[in-house]
Amino acid sequence: MSVLALDAGTTGVTALVVDENGGVLARGYQEFAQHYPETGWVEHVPEEIWQATLAACQTALDATDSVPTCVGITNQRETAVLWNRERGNSPRRAIVWQDRRTAGICAELREAGHEGRVTDVTGLRLDPYFTGTKLTWIRRNDQRAWSGVESGETVVGTVDSYVISRMTAGARHVTDASNASRTLLYDIHRGEWSAEMCDLLGVPISALPEVVPSYGVVGETDPQEFLGLRIPIAGIAGDQQAAMFGQNCYTAGTSKCTYGTGSFVLVNTGSEPVAPDHGLLSTVLWQHPDGRLDYALEGSIFVTGAAVQWLRDGLGLIDSAPQSEGLAASVPDSGGVVFVPALTGLGAPDWDPHARGAIFGITRGTQRAHIARATLEAIAFEVRDVAESMAAASGTRLPELRVDGGASTNDLLCQIQADQLQVSVARPEVQETTALGAAFLAGLATGVWSSTDELARTWNLDRRFEPGDRDEAAHRRWRTAVERSKGWAELG
Repeated sequence: MSVLALDAGTTGVTALVVDENGGVLARGYQEFAQHYPETGWVEHVPEEIWQATLAACQTALDATDSVPTCVGITNQRETAVLWNRERGNSPRRAIVWQDRRTAGICAELREAGHEGRVTDVTGLRLDPYFTGTKLTWIRRNDQRAWSGVESGETVVGTVDSYVISRMTAGARHVTDASNASRTLLYDIHRGEWSAEMCDLLGVPISALPEVVPSYGVVGETDPQEFLGLRIPIAGIAGDQQAAMFGQNCYTAGTSKCTYGTGSFVLVNTGSEPVAPDHGLLSTVLWQHPDGRLDYALEGSIFVTGAAVQWLRDGLGLIDSAPQSEGLAASVPDSGGVVFVPALTGLGAPDWDPHARGAIFGITRGTQRAHIARATLEAIAFEVRDVAESMAAASGTRLPELRVDGGASTNDLLCQIQADQLQVSVARPEVQETTALGAAFLAGLATGVWSSTDELARTWNLDRRFEPGDRDEAAHRRWRTAVERSKGWAELG
């Protein structure tokens, strides 16, 4: 038996065919375009996401004789998508989670005294990161698109909802609790859409998807729309929650960090949400078929892997992302250079949408290797800041950190991370744990695996990085640089 797993990420779609031992039989990947119509704006064309989905899945299916028995879906969270449920076409581009255009709306709501209540209900904070204010912006600024929402012809949701709608030819408009909990519209305590938050942000509940468990059959793919396959859709989770499932972080206290476009550190807090504090978020990990919810504390870092991509595409310092390791390793340290990669503002724990990227400490002796090293150090510093916030919020220190995502293949980064955290960093053999988690959820629902205990036995260690000396002076310089980057976009 095998499971098809689909990871609709920020820059492309990954598809895996996973066997009952948790091994990857085949994979496919297809990028799609990023659109930046104005400074701070990031958009995707929904149809391009769907075409990338079809292409990635076809590549994976062509590479194996195994026919999957079900499909699991994971996705970039928070991105706001509108589409016609019957026809599948979208009246406008999607507004991506990285987009900063709603900073003014967030400030307006904060000044009106709403943030405390928003946090109490949703576990989140007023930041452009989340779906709700993106929908408010569309309602205020794109009446042509929003008129369909008001008439009932157009529905709204996150990328998982859109992909499932396309897979089922519009038969199912659903999301799971992990994705719903990232919208500013979902009550994480009651486990349902919040009429209060929907009224506050001007979003009709009728346009939102039905919230379903994270594992369990929610529909079937339509063979005319999805590559000739009629298989159950049996697992759904936001990308970071899926990575937690793929990393076997099933019990309270377990944690992981995914190094993707951004980095996201989550710690499982069990069946009760922990009040968000110290710049962290409280979020749903997953919903069980019986309705029970598990929760996590999350630190969301907006730009990490994207900073390495910027070295490649923006500055031309490297030809490929993997080259950053060798270049950074060619110097013993950053030579006093500090890079704050606030290219789309700062996330946890500082939360400043007006911060902008900055490089400090450049001298005539600075070489491109020092900038590459400073970039890897910045990623490790950001994760350290979040881990320390988690320790302060929970009263306990992370025992180890499991890592995954593209940048986790960078040995130098993992070692710097272990040094900065002063805990072991464990990297699994399969680093595509986001897609793997989607496969595990779907397979658990359909009998491919019988329990999370069985799933845990599929996890295999690739390498463990033990902590060495910690450069405290470098981290102090980092914190000084972060403070100086704040509010930059407000200077005019």
